[in-house]
Amino acid sequence: MIFQLNDNDLLFPEPALTEPDGLLAIGGDLSPERLIAAYKKGIFPWFSDDDPICWYAPHERCVIFPNKIHVSKSMRKSIRSKEFTVTTNTAFAEVIAACKNTARKDQNGTWITNEMEQAYIKLYDLGHAKSIEVWENDQLVGGIYGVEVNNVFCGESMFSYKTNASKTAMIWLCTENNYTVIDCQMKTDHLVSLGAEMISQKEFMDILNS
Repeated sequence: MIFQLNDNDLLFPEPALTEPDGLLAIGGDLSPERLIAAYKKGIFPWFSDDDPICWYAPHERCVIFPNKIHVSKSMRKSIRSKEFTVTTNTAFAEVIAACKNTARKDQNGTWITNEMEQAYIKLYDLGHAKSIEVWENDQLVGGIYGVEVNNVFCGESMFSYKTNASKTAMIWLCTENNYTVIDCQMKTDHLVSLGAEMISQKEFMDILNS
């Protein structure tokens, strides 16, 4: 059953009631209050311009445990060379714009709509969202943005203009912070190469609420 959200309150159905494909509810808005309420329940928005706002809570979650991050020999060499400089929260709007405009393999267009872009910038302004920036010679070449909930970083998207730039951002996120888990939401080969694994919704919610 797909639930229709009430525009007058911020209540979400229980994530366990989600459809097999992870779709839980439609409707509502992307106000900071609703987004925060969603993330606290392990729910995130994912939709295209022509769709209503869709809210997902997958039965299985793709995550990276920071202490299990896989750093290949080539990545270790890249990190030691200091070819990149990493910063945090210095160019959030630029990172989300780059994620929005970067072409993806086997993906037609972007799911980061203009409405969603502005919603996460508001979350950032309120201190709930975060960006990791990767620079080469003062040029932004990679990054990640996401939402912080308790001890979990809910990664929304990443981009890379240079080989290893987004991997550098993810490794930095895992090694320089104190998150219990990095929520990657959906499984990709790129994430698996970094050590991502699938866990149950229940396990994810236990971590999120710990």
